[in-house]
Amino acid sequence: MKDLFILAGPTAVGKTDISIKLAQKLNGEIISADSMQIYKYMDIGSAKVTKEEMQNIPHHLIDIIEPNINFNVSEYKKMAEKEIESITSKNKLPMLVGGTGLYINSLIYNYDFTEASTDYEYRQYLHNLAEIEGKEYVHSLLKEVDAQSFNRLYPNDLKRVIRALEVYKLTGKTISEFNLENDIYDIPYNVYYFVLTMNREKLYERINMRVDIMLQNGLIEEVKKLNEMGYSAEMQSMKGIGYKEILYYLDNKISLDEAVYSIKKGSRNYAKRQLTWFRKDKRVIWIDKDKFNADNEIVDNIVDIFASLKNL
Repeated sequence: MKDLFILAGPTAVGKTDISIKLAQKLNGEIISADSMQIYKYMDIGSAKVTKEEMQNIPHHLIDIIEPNINFNVSEYKKMAEKEIESITSKNKLPMLVGGTGLYINSLIYNYDFTEASTDYEYRQYLHNLAEIEGKEYVHSLLKEVDAQSFNRLYPNDLKRVIRALEVYKLTGKTISEFNLENDIYDIPYNVYYFVLTMNREKLYERINMRVDIMLQNGLIEEVKKLNEMGYSAEMQSMKGIGYKEILYYLDNKISLDEAVYSIKKGSRNYAKRQLTWFRKDKRVIWIDKDKFNADNEIVDNIVDIFASLKNL
């Protein structure tokens, strides 16, 4: 089986620098698992790794999609699998690095993304129904077809409620049955899954500071340019944190202070959701950055754990 190394963590925790140092030590190439860095022209708001930062380490699945394209996890999975195959064939270590949990899970769980794809018309119908009848009504539709999801999900979690209904419509199975029909760990990889974490308040300070740096580096100008190129608020890419808020500001819907406040708050909430997501996987090896004095110590620690796991 192929080895698959994963370095994940919440936004602004410092994955980029550590991943490049790890790639240098482990003879690896990096595959991005970031749902915003796949887009071209969206550099500042996505905190995209620069050529200088890469330090000659090959990076894959960055800058590959035009911002007007709707890109989904099924397409990501296919592309990432090809990259893993290619990197492994060169006797190098494929390293999945990023914070988009769904992208990571597409490779390390045995989910069939092709069978239950999407039914956009049905999704829109349910969204419209929620507008007219309320989220509670759409949530109640789960009670008859998927009691487990009905009890697990809240009405306000409309996106997941709709997805559960959509999967049932497409497959005749509950989303739990669909996901667990096969052994979810029956995958062609030896998974080595590391997640970086740190003190929550310190992380939030880093997030706030990074937003300030993005603005200094020209985030407003980047969004203006994207808008001038024809990329609008309705597009999936432009709904990313940092982009939608600046678009609101440029459209005079909110002040710049309100936009900055929303970006920081949205980023902090996203980090919280990311940590919750990663906690669900029992394979995760948590690396608390606060226990180390420098990134090099963190890198050495991860390299040691990786080597010991490979020798088991």
